[in-house]
Amino acid sequence: MCQHGFMKRIVIAGVTGSIGTQAVEVLADNDEIAIVGMAAGAKARELFELATVAGVTELALASERFAEQVPDGVTLRVGAGSVEALIAELKPDLVLNAVVGYAGLSITRAALENGADLALANKESLVAAGHLVKELAADNGCEIIPVDSEHASLAQLLEGIPADEISNMTLTASGGPFRGWTAERMANVTVDEALNHPTWTMGGKISIDSATMMNKGLELIEAHHLFGVRYENLKVLVHPQSIVHALVELTDGMQMAHMGMPDMKAPIAWAVEGRTRRNIGVAPLDLGVIGSLTFEEPDLMAFPALPIVIEAGTRGGSAPAVLNAANEVAVTAFLQGRLGFGRIIPLVAVCLEQLQDMPGSTFDELDEADRAARALTAEAASAVEVST
Repeated sequence: MCQHGFMKRIVIAGVTGSIGTQAVEVLADNDEIAIVGMAAGAKARELFELATVAGVTELALASERFAEQVPDGVTLRVGAGSVEALIAELKPDLVLNAVVGYAGLSITRAALENGADLALANKESLVAAGHLVKELAADNGCEIIPVDSEHASLAQLLEGIPADEISNMTLTASGGPFRGWTAERMANVTVDEALNHPTWTMGGKISIDSATMMNKGLELIEAHHLFGVRYENLKVLVHPQSIVHALVELTDGMQMAHMGMPDMKAPIAWAVEGRTRRNIGVAPLDLGVIGSLTFEEPDLMAFPALPIVIEAGTRGGSAPAVLNAANEVAVTAFLQGRLGFGRIIPLVAVCLEQLQDMPGSTFDELDEADRAARALTAEAASAVEVST
């Protein structure tokens, strides 16, 4: 990690989202880390408010359209490439990438290419281009620190454990709002029902991914790249209480679990504050009050996303990028009321099958695969809309 004096300098991309705003709260009383830049997609007012509270004057807004007055003393970069330009100009020690979707990949690249360590909450970067992102980090001597609760938990469990003593890793899933439902029952659920997550408060896209269990599938691909583990050694358990975030099985048959209340501030703080821990006001876990923890195997008939994701991840190349793009478009169509909930994953599967031969060995090839998958899925979604 490159140090600029005593204080570590951080840029937060996607600052107006759930992860970004919580990061600002976490860092408010940290005298060793300075937020030197903030970036958002289109929420100019929220960006300016956060910047004012945190005393940040270097900003970027990906959208070119906004009505708000730029605060005095603020330098605002606007439009496509503005977030990447902010990172290149400021050369921070750390970038928190909390942008949602494939759009976050260019920010991941900008961070690593400019020598910044990366606190990564944008799962699509590793899903679509994990092999290239890992190479880029290694070439530039940068760390990738996971922010997702499951991967942050795995990283902490794995500290000091030799690789040859690890058998399997398990990610837990809440099961989302439709745990125990059949595919038939889920086919025509409403957007509000799908957004009603039982334990986490998240943005729209990730909430729908949780409801389909696509989110857990994407996290399997992330774990594969972050920890170099084969897909056959990655497991998913449904755990409705969301207390155990990850488990590691050792070669002696023992398992280690990382547990805590479902609060994202803990993994955010751990990731952005240099893999350290302090009291940030997260409620301690009281197992006596919780009473019981339950686990079950995922229902792959009702939630077919997991095997589809594992197939794409195992295939590698452009397949994960195609999967991710198709899912983004299908989820957007559902959120806009143009596609039934039960059509999301089948549409992704069709797109993955039709574009299985696209190359994916460079960032440019992955961009092309992403564009092709978006176009194909949008066309297919429109056809479904017309026929229903």
